[in-house]
Amino acid sequence: GATVRRWSVGFRAALDLLRFCTATHHAVGRLLLLFIAIPVIELFLLIEIGQRVGTLTTVGIIIATGLVGASLARQQGMSTLARLRADLAASRLPAEPIVDGVLILVAAAVLITPGLLTDVAGFLCLIPAFRQLVRRYLKQTFERAVREGTIGIPQAFDGAGTSSRRPPMKDVTPRRPGDSGRRGS
Repeated sequence: GATVRRWSVGFRAALDLLRFCTATHHAVGRLLLLFIAIPVIELFLLIEIGQRVGTLTTVGIIIATGLVGASLARQQGMSTLARLRADLAASRLPAEPIVDGVLILVAAAVLITPGLLTDVAGFLCLIPAFRQLVRRYLKQTFERAVREGTIGIPQAFDGAGTSSRRPPMKDVTPRRPGDSGRRGS
């Protein structure tokens, strides 16, 4: 009765907060999600679990996931570092090990942060198949941005003396041999 109502009210409030934070495509909404919504949900979950299994057990779970996660992150991080070195030694671009390394670093950071949602996210980042999905998504997103011309590389001062606050962007759109390089022609 009362527990179900409390869970229902808490869950609805958490969903409303998530909807509010993700309704905007601005950085402010994402920051609200990161620094307000997630900690509120984490706190709610920790309180509920603490009431169900006890405070010491909850603290033990937090410590255990942090230790196991840090150990796994260290092991996978060393493996990824070895792959990165092997790629560099073979004169290959180490794109996959770099993305894996970043995801493992994120996993380590969120696994030492108390909370259950962050632990789930951290353990997901330690699963190689999940990292492969993230790499594929990032590659597709980057390729789409290059195709659409919505991405570029900021250049240092090129002597043009532009007065705009944004630095000029270098066009990185792939060209075919013999292509004039001009768009729309």
